Amino acid sequence: MQEHGINPAGAGQREDGQLQDLTRKQLLELEREKKTKLQLWLDLLIWLSPFLGGLVSILEYTRIPDNSLNRNPGTYLGFLFILIAAYGIYCVVSLAALTQGNRDIIDKQRYRAPLFTALFLLFAFYDYLTLKTGILTQPFVPCLNFVINAAWTDRAMLLDCTIHTLGLLFLGYFIGVAVGLVTGITCGYSSRCRYWVDPIIKFLGPIPTSTWIPIMMVVASSLFQGAMFIIALGSWFAVTVASMTGISNVDPEYFEAARTLGASDRQLVFRVAIPRAMPSIFQGCTQAMSSSCTAIMIAEMLGVKSGLGWYMNWSKSWASYDKMFAALFVICFIFTVVTKTLEAVKRRVLRWQVGVEK
Repeated sequence: MQEHGINPAGAGQREDGQLQDLTRKQLLELEREKKTKLQLWLDLLIWLSPFLGGLVSILEYTRIPDNSLNRNPGTYLGFLFILIAAYGIYCVVSLAALTQGNRDIIDKQRYRAPLFTALFLLFAFYDYLTLKTGILTQPFVPCLNFVINAAWTDRAMLLDCTIHTLGLLFLGYFIGVAVGLVTGITCGYSSRCRYWVDPIIKFLGPIPTSTWIPIMMVVASSLFQGAMFIIALGSWFAVTVASMTGISNVDPEYFEAARTLGASDRQLVFRVAIPRAMPSIFQGCTQAMSSSCTAIMIAEMLGVKSGLGWYMNWSKSWASYDKMFAALFVICFIFTVVTKTLEAVKRRVLRWQVGVEK
């Protein structure tokens, strides 16, 4: 068999895996309904619709006269061109993948195209309500060109505040998640530990995280440590409850089968309980991030001397509403990226669930 170059242990398994992948792709192609010419033209129109939305935004900004003074008008126009160019690059990548037989990217782009179009139209509508008509009174509700100019002018301070916010957020979040994992896994696996910890969770659970801020401002040695404690506390509670619930709901038959095979208590925890409870654990981590984002904004607005929340409060006190909106958009962008990253990690770790569903 070796003379013919056949490896029963390795090559056969790889061939089986390739056959399974090919079969799955063939099934997807067979299940895909053939589209009519009208549907194909409609897909093409939807795929190109973000370019139309971007054109509408540009025409609205350049053709309709301004209702108030607009300094450095080219900033927002350049921002629109950058977004349109980015979508154009996305189209090129999708077409390049399609020529190689990969339809996943272009299908995802087709799915997201209406959202991109709506975003461009939303920009145009917001600009019309602020800069063009004054229905939303400036400077209290600044137009996007004002916001972008303010963000660029004050970019150094915004960057410094962003670094402080991320540092405080991740420090408190990871401390809370680490302690919550230990507490939740221990209580979920051991009924004795759950007997003592469960009353504490039920006592602290109903208390909102923001309630602790005035107490921490008095008790903590520094505002930074107090804010970090509040973030860690909210993360600890969410991860503890999720981990404890996930491990408690593991089917006892898994433990019995593992014991029959000679598994130790350590193996029962790390090889059986934790893997089966990972969906619940990640759900708790997601809830902890949401709680942390809320807590850090409240803490920074009330006491911390740096960060995006402090920057918003400081800008409002000086009536610099364009800077306040710039910080708000930075906060939304950062928290969106953090949430998407957490979801990507979740999909990566729990990719075995996708395989089971398929």
